[in-house]
Order: sequence, then structure tokens, then C-alpha cells
Amino acid sequence: MNWLGLVAILGAWVGYQWLFRLGGVDFYASWIVALLAQVVTIYIFAMLDHLRLGIYLVVGLGVLATVVLLPLALLHKIKLFSKDVHLFDLWMVVFGVVIAVILLHSPVLHYDNYSHWALIAKFLTYTGHLPGATDKIIAFTSYPPATALWMTEWATLIGYHDGVILVAQFSMIWSASYALFAVLRDRSRALTTMVLCFAISLANVFNTTIRFNNLLVDYVLPIVTAAGLADLYAHRDQPRWQWVILALFSANLLLIKNSGTFFVVVLVGYGLYLNLKRLHGQGGQRHLLDLLAFSAAVVSGVLPFLWWQRHVKLTFTSSTKHQIDFQAYLQRLHRENDGTLNKIAAKFFHVLADPTTLAARGMILVSVSLLLAWILVRYLGKHRNPLLKLLIVIDLGYFLYALSVLGMYLVSMPPIEALNLAGLARYLASAVVLSLFVAAMGLAAVIDDVIHDRENRDNDREPSSPLRRRSRPINSGIAARAYKPLSFSLLALSVMMMLAEVNELDHIKTTGQNTIPVQLTKISRPRTKLTKDNFLLIYPDPWVVVNYYAGYVGRYYYFTDQVVNKQKFPMDPAGFKAMIQQYDYIAVPKAHADFSKLVAEVYGQKVNVGLFRVTATGLRLIKAQASTY
Repeated sequence: MNWLGLVAILGAWVGYQWLFRLGGVDFYASWIVALLAQVVTIYIFAMLDHLRLGIYLVVGLGVLATVVLLPLALLHKIKLFSKDVHLFDLWMVVFGVVIAVILLHSPVLHYDNYSHWALIAKFLTYTGHLPGATDKIIAFTSYPPATALWMTEWATLIGYHDGVILVAQFSMIWSASYALFAVLRDRSRALTTMVLCFAISLANVFNTTIRFNNLLVDYVLPIVTAAGLADLYAHRDQPRWQWVILALFSANLLLIKNSGTFFVVVLVGYGLYLNLKRLHGQGGQRHLLDLLAFSAAVVSGVLPFLWWQRHVKLTFTSSTKHQIDFQAYLQRLHRENDGTLNKIAAKFFHVLADPTTLAARGMILVSVSLLLAWILVRYLGKHRNPLLKLLIVIDLGYFLYALSVLGMYLVSMPPIEALNLAGLARYLASAVVLSLFVAAMGLAAVIDDVIHDRENRDNDREPSSPLRRRSRPINSGIAARAYKPLSFSLLALSVMMMLAEVNELDHIKTTGQNTIPVQLTKISRPRTKLTKDNFLLIYPDPWVVVNYYAGYVGRYYYFTDQVVNKQKFPMDPAGFKAMIQQYDYIAVPKAHADFSKLVAEVYGQKVNVGLFRVTATGLRLIKAQASTY
């Protein structure tokens, strides 16, 4: 691991964060904004076939910014260092570092890591270019590369390793989570900040199918969207930055995954609402100019994705799973006349209406919490608030998102997977996580406003005023009795839930040592150059072979699309020998009794586990630490 590369990446990130802060971006918003700006810039270079040049330029310029600005900040010529450190800052930093350390030593285990997300990061790192039509190792050619580009920046400068790319993606999640605090007016208030900390920790409950120790983007999409909403709100009186933020977040969400379209619609809708609210009562000319600028921001956010779509269409001649292809969608709808679509829809709505599912429980929790909060603030606190409207918007948004997921099952997913509603739990979890964050930010902002308004009214009154005696500032009455216990309770729950997540990640890391991705590291070193060598991967567990998990892991580890996995050998010795001679290498990460028996019978060799080179006379064991083979 190249620690100097890590220093360069963090230094560049800080440099861009300082530049955005000097330009007027909120401190908490600036971390994710600086990250997303780097991703878009590297994406442009990658599309121009200069990926590595783009990485070196982006990091180099960021480090240069740090080197130039740091002395100025130390000499107090510019203000970059904040003297305010709050409890939630420490909470975020401590748990961020702890989780990052665990991830650094964790393997990637989830099936989809090896079918695409880890594989594309490795491909970009070692080839230095986006996949082309001849790169058969990449199956999901339509998937946009945003998160992979950020991981590639880290892997290029630090060195490729499972832990490095996991930490890289977690840094995106962490900075997006930190941006949620941008919605607060007064960040010294324990209650409002603990509401957000509790929401961040509670989100892990609905993220159990993903977690931080894999590279799927079903959690990245909602947390980045929530950060975008927070940043738009924080800059609601700064239209120029609001437009930049809208374009930047929209571009990245669309380039994270094709399904990011829904999340972009959420951002654009909220941005439009804020613009219309700010322009209320102003002249028609101002309306026109601002709406034109807003439209330009939306178009700017969509253009990188349109560029990607054009690249996919020109580079790859056939559609792949989840690719946006309207002609293929229409053909699918016309072709499916056997009732399959009706079966998919019926099964989908049955699951959606099931109150025992984790997603349904999450939405019930969010809805009930918002309703109770609205009642308490409105009638007990005597303060009008938008929480009821927010509740309606969140529930409506969840239903519309569910319909968009159903559309994906109907028109773009293979029928067998669609009938099984493959991945539905994690797709719906994305909407629940976004709903949770939106509800938490709305509630925290309302509490912030209530406290602020009461303090302002209290300060405007004379001490002798009779109104003074009837007021309920935060330091007296019901609010005072509830404030500290509630704040402490949320802090305690936030700490306990994050500790539970840390323990679970550590447990998965430990139990993962007995899985095929780790077992392969014990018999050979991974390949870092694309090859067409034929590999046969032998594994005794049926489920690992039947669903081609072993095959995908082998493709990733040995960096070739020529991998076959087998568990059974229903053949005589002559047939077994003929089969073996078709391959260049045989990988046996876990002892397989039938395979060892047949090898002994055919070649007279005793084999257990290892990587073997196939020769005319038998199998030659390759040393586990051999750098080339």
C-alpha cells in the first residue's frame, strides 16, 4: 500500500474543499461537492481516452491548491480553519475512521461485486481506459462508471486492493452523510444534530442487504441524493451555487447507475420548488432569467449521461441487462403475451403491500414519526410546520419509486429474474433510506426553526413585559425537561447502533475468511493483466457453482473471461482427461474429493488445493506466491 498516494488523494480532496469554501459553499456541503467535482472531471478525461492523465492532473492540481492555500490560512490571510467542533463532528470522525480501518482489511464478498462493481474498478485501474467492444470480460457494459472512477483514482495512486476500493466508496458515503448537517442553522444544538446522527445510524438497519463492505450502489444513490437535497437547501439564498450543485449532483447520480434517473427527478423537483419560492413576488423578467439558468443547470447535469448513452450505443452493438433501450422495451412488451407481465406485477404488488417486509416497516416508522412530530410541534409547540406536507410527499415519492422499479422488472430485466423479483429488497431499501434521511432533515430543520423563533421572540421582549412570563424558551417548561433527556437518548442510540454496525462488519470480515474470494488468495496471486487463458475452477459447494458465483470470482481474480466453474464430474477417466486438457489452468481453492480421486486415477498424481498448470502429462502445481504464471 502506497501511503504517499493516500496523502496525495486526501491532500487533493482538502484542496478542492478549500476552494469551494472560499467560493461560498457551506463547510459541511463542501466535502461531497469537492468529491463529485473530481469524479465528473475524471469522467471527461476517461471519455476522451485519457483516464490516467485525468487522475494525475486532478490529484496534482488539488494538491497544488492545498500547498498554496495552507500557508495563507496559517498566516490568517484567508479563513479556512473552523474553531467550532461539535459533538456530531466527533461522532462522524470517530465512527468514520473505525469503519474505514475495518473496511481496509475486509474482502469484497457480495455476488454483484464480482459480476460488475469490483471487476470494473479493477479493469479501469489496470487497463487505463473504459471497456470497449472487444473487452468481453465486462458483461454489464451499459452501467455508468462514476463510483468506479473514484475507486480507480484511489487504486491508481495507493495500489489496487479490495480494502482500498471499499474505503474509497465509503469516503463517498461518509462525505454525503456529513453534508446532511448543512440543513441546520445552529449546529451547537444537541437535539437537532442527534436527530441526524440517529437517522444515519438507523439507516444501517435498512441497509442489511448491502452494508458498507461491498461496492453495490443501492445505498450510495439515496445518501448522495439526500446530500444533494441538503446542499440545495443550505444554498437556497445563493442561486448560482444552487445551480452548480444541482448540475453536479444530477450528473453524478446519473453516472452512478441508470436507475439514478428517479433520484435526479427528486433533486430537480426540489430545486425547482426552491427557485419558485425564492422568486415569489419578484418581477417577470427575474423569473424568466432565473428559470432559464435553472434549466441550463438541469441540462448540464443530464449531458454527461447522454454522452455515456451515446458512447454505449456506438461502442456496443447489443443491449445488456438494465441498459436503457426503448426499442428493446417495446419489443419486450409486445413479445410477452403469455401472462408473464401480469404475474410479475401481481407478485410485486403483493410484496409491496406486505406490512411484514423490512421496507414496509421502515416506511411505517418514517410516516408515524413524522405524523407524531407534526402533531407535537403544531399543537403542543404552537408552531406551524410543513411536516405533514413532507409526510405526504415522502409517501407519494416512495410509491412512485416502487412503480419505477416495477417498470424495470417488466421491461428490462430477464423474465426469470423478474418473476423472482430479484434484488427487490435492496431496491426498496434505497427508497426507505432516502425517505428516512429526508424525514430526519425536515424534522431537524423544523426543530431548529422552532428554537430559533422562540429565542428571537424572547430576546425582543423587555424583562418587565408580562409576555416574558408566558413565553416558553428552550431553557424552561416542558421543552427544557424533554430537551436534554431526548438529546442524550438519541446520542446513546446512535452510538449503540453504530457499534452494532461496526461489530457486524468485523464479524463479516472474520467469517469471510472461509469464502472462495479469500481462499483463492491462499493458492495464488491475482493477475493484473487481461488474458485469454482458459481456467477451470473446481469447488465442492453446489450453490457456489450453480449460480456461477465461483465463475465470476475467478473472472475477477484471474482477469479473464475464459473461466468455467465445476462441482460435479459425471464422466469416466477418459472423458475426465479430455476435459482437463481443454484448459490452461486448474484452480482448486477448496479440497474436492472426487476431483482428487480422478486426478490420481488418470495422472497418478496426489493433488489437494492449489493452482495447477495443465500439461500433456498431468498437473503442475504453481507456487502460491509466484508473481507470474
